[in-house]
Amino acid sequence: MGSCPAVEVPDKDKLWSFCPNIAAAYLLTILFAFTTCAHFAQAILYRKGYCWVIVMSALWQTVCYLLRVLSIKQPSSMGYYSGWFILILVSPLWTNAFVYMVMGRMVYNFTSRARLFGIKAWRYTLYFVLLDILAFIIQAGGATYASGKDKPTHTVLLGLHIYMGGVGFQQFFVLVFFYITFRFQQQIKREEPHRLPQALTLLYAEFAALALITVRIIFRLVEYSKGLDSTIPNHEAYQYIFDTLPMLVALAIYNVFHPGRIMPGKESDFPSRKERKNYSKANNSPNSSQLLPTQEASGNLASMPEETAFQPKPQSVPGYGHIQ
Repeated sequence: MGSCPAVEVPDKDKLWSFCPNIAAAYLLTILFAFTTCAHFAQAILYRKGYCWVIVMSALWQTVCYLLRVLSIKQPSSMGYYSGWFILILVSPLWTNAFVYMVMGRMVYNFTSRARLFGIKAWRYTLYFVLLDILAFIIQAGGATYASGKDKPTHTVLLGLHIYMGGVGFQQFFVLVFFYITFRFQQQIKREEPHRLPQALTLLYAEFAALALITVRIIFRLVEYSKGLDSTIPNHEAYQYIFDTLPMLVALAIYNVFHPGRIMPGKESDFPSRKERKNYSKANNSPNSSQLLPTQEASGNLASMPEETAFQPKPQSVPGYGHIQ
């Protein structure tokens, strides 16, 4: 067997408990860099500002594996080791947030009233993203608390328990989101059946991304369920199969089924805050059916006469608009 520099260091400087595969780290750095560039280009191509979130997810995971490579080459560097350790734990939360943001825009584009469970599309996105940010803060705090050299066992365990609490919090709302997404599908079938094929393309991508996030969450909960006695962290293959690969596939799914391609044009974006306020005032007046400004330009299949709404190619009129 060849030598392994990552573990051939004095015990006082040793950070790695196993010999990591540097070739795998190089490969993942390249793959994540590729999907980062692709997402950045697609965000510009489709002119979707909210896609910066998925770009950040891919970029953080690229940096994570770059730091992992550097940590393998300089195994006594706490900075490199802590960097990849923290990033691998919290980077997927960006993907989770993007799932929520896409779903809010789907509610806006594919329902007749831009509402789900009585919640406006943009508020729906806001609530879930705020919950994701809270999960991010908890997980980042726990991961930071658990990382570092020469920390006592009880401190590391406390950090891991905080992190697992954040992961559990994240998974709870992922399950709630699964249910809401299912109900959204039923609502489209009932209100806009002619638009279901177009919506299902992106909806299935959402389901797949959520399933992959769930696989990753379950793995992390199992990994640290036994605290420092767990042997899972010493087997690199588990991390690649149940954490890294699902997150890479989730990013690739959105490269293939990009929301900017399925919901194109400015009229598919959320209205500005000023437009929402004006719309709310008009909507509160008696017998009001005012459309949002972007909806007036594009029209709404739900608000058109039946013989007009069922066009041969409804996909050519994105956004359609929504009435309250």
